[in-house]
Amino acid sequence: MSGISPDVISHKFSISPAHKSVRQKLHSYDAERYEAMRTEVDKLKAIGFIREATYPVWLANSVMVWKAKGGWRMCQDYTDLNKACPKDSFPLSRIDQLIDATAGHELLSFMDAYSGYNQIFMDLADSEHTAFIIDRGLYCYNVMPFGLKNAGATYQRLVNRIFTEHIGGIMEVYVDDMLVKS
Repeated sequence: MSGISPDVISHKFSISPAHKSVRQKLHSYDAERYEAMRTEVDKLKAIGFIREATYPVWLANSVMVWKAKGGWRMCQDYTDLNKACPKDSFPLSRIDQLIDATAGHELLSFMDAYSGYNQIFMDLADSEHTAFIIDRGLYCYNVMPFGLKNAGATYQRLVNRIFTEHIGGIMEVYVDDMLVKS
């Protein structure tokens, strides 16, 4: 599923007008974390996932989290943005029903589309709402980042649309986890 066209699906925000936009201030970190941020931003820019932002209305802070296998992971604090967006009530599959639907099948193949979120583009008008700050500038996502309230529902809509003729037959899907059965 490489590079899903925005004509098929894109992630849009439904920001409540009752919420004021929030611009978080830059947190200070040690030199090691700043270097890890710069490396991650360079990588994300090179593959086209982010771009520089200008005059964002919403601004999130970057948070550095130590990974269990070593190294730093950069996450964005979208707490304020998520509070301003109502929950998307698109139904996610029920795990217990998916398990029941696989009982009795001879062969099963499990797939995890772990990078799938990054294949869904942000709606162009909403892209700058994903802006985040690091010590050398402001950036925003061109693709749907992790940490957004309704990202799971957007992804479920996509896989339901793509695999509609197979779901319930030879395939079961829960967000980015897929099961093919025979």
